[in-house]
Amino acid sequence: MAVYKRTYVAYEGAYTPQWSRFLVLPRVSYKALFQTRFLLLFLMACFFYPLGAIGYVYIANNLSFLETLRIPTGNIFKVDPGTFLTFCWFQGALAYTLTAFVGPTLISPDLTNNALPLYFCRPFSRLEYLFGKASVLMILLSFITWVPGLVVWAVQASLAGWDWTKGNWWIAASLVGGLMLWVAFLSLIALTISAWVKWRVAAGALLLGVFLGGAGLGSAVNQIMRTEYGSLLNLTQVIYTIWSQLFGIVPDPGITVGEAWTALGVISAVCVFLLSRKVRAFEVVK
Repeated sequence: MAVYKRTYVAYEGAYTPQWSRFLVLPRVSYKALFQTRFLLLFLMACFFYPLGAIGYVYIANNLSFLETLRIPTGNIFKVDPGTFLTFCWFQGALAYTLTAFVGPTLISPDLTNNALPLYFCRPFSRLEYLFGKASVLMILLSFITWVPGLVVWAVQASLAGWDWTKGNWWIAASLVGGLMLWVAFLSLIALTISAWVKWRVAAGALLLGVFLGGAGLGSAVNQIMRTEYGSLLNLTQVIYTIWSQLFGIVPDPGITVGEAWTALGVISAVCVFLLSRKVRAFEVVK
């Protein structure tokens, strides 16, 4: 409207609380994401294994039912830390696949359309912007990783009784902590690639290459150099080593737990540095 008419007035409605402004970003993003049929079907498929795990836990605590049917059980049905480590491994792979699909659309559209100045000219900090974009993935990945994992543990606790619950509460803490670490790490890598690669197909391919290519390159380094340090390039082995330590299981021979934590910290620091260079209110074009 023309300024000289002076018909404009200040906004007098309710303001969004400062702490929850970042939630605007995932709310808008989900409206576009859930219009994709593939995403809905994939999310439904992600709950098949947790449902199977609940069935396994129920059978493991009701072996008398199988004995009445004269079905040999042996040591097949046993719920221990290894059961939940396998759950982390399977659901973690699904979380990685979902990240490759959703991750490239997080920041690249804003950079392509020069929308960052519109965000930062408002009371919206870079940290809030990044956390809002990361929460798009973190919320989705949480619903297919540690949330159903905690449900499986709760079912086991309810069937096994108080003694098992009291002695194995640390399994729930390891499950939640390990999968939340994986979710945060995937979200950070996805944000970084989305910020630096504006083409969605290339960003998705690069995200797949970081894990699949890193595993192949690490194996080649181990074979050529006759060392185990090439496994530090295999991010799935890095996180599996950390998970094994959290669940009290001796990891496979290779990198140590300390080396795995160091590799995870270095990669995270590099991602934070790259994001700080790219996500800003202006861009210098040479």
